[in-house]
Amino acid sequence: MTNLIAYYRVSTRKQERSGLGLEAQQAAVANFARQADANVLAEYTETETGKRSDRPELAKAIAHAKRARATLVVAKLDRLARNVAFTSALMESGIEFVACDNPYANKLTVHILAAVAEDEARRISERTKAALAAAKRRGVKLGAARPECRNLTDEARRNGASAAGIAVKRQADEAYEDLRDFLVPLRPHFSFQQIADILNMRGERTRRGKLWNDVAVRRAFLRLRIT
Repeated sequence: MTNLIAYYRVSTRKQERSGLGLEAQQAAVANFARQADANVLAEYTETETGKRSDRPELAKAIAHAKRARATLVVAKLDRLARNVAFTSALMESGIEFVACDNPYANKLTVHILAAVAEDEARRISERTKAALAAAKRRGVKLGAARPECRNLTDEARRNGASAAGIAVKRQADEAYEDLRDFLVPLRPHFSFQQIADILNMRGERTRRGKLWNDVAVRRAFLRLRIT
């Protein structure tokens, strides 16, 4: 039986409270699971606008699907097509994906959508550069020529490198965030190895796709700051 991780998205808090949109997505996923004889392991719901690039619930859903070797499922393909961040995250994850309204959509579809988004980004960049060049010809000061702008100092470059390192660490710290509520109650009653055995029996995998052991569990607890 195929295991599924469901991801839902609603655009506003009002829509989330009313259930409009969310219930329809849940019904579509449930119907798809019945027809495919699949099991929905977990559901993740995001409330955000199309302009947001951060998707914490999506990150949790992808991490869970990757560890459990499950398929990520969304109700409608346009939830993917309208958001470049979702497309990029999905492509980089390497997990399988299915849309209930278009079950034939696959990684090739994702690549095509990403290519279209990349082409549009290129066109926007070209139009922006043309507009800046025209403004420069008119005598408008741009970039470093503006008195309030300065070139990057060595300190700024160091800060940039530090920020990149922090981002990598944050990704590692958040890899098991979706397991927090499951792990916290286990800590007082089981050893790290026993918890590893429980996770393996659930079909969970580490963020690198390996079986759990006591060392991996200890590291996960440290990252989650569970004492």
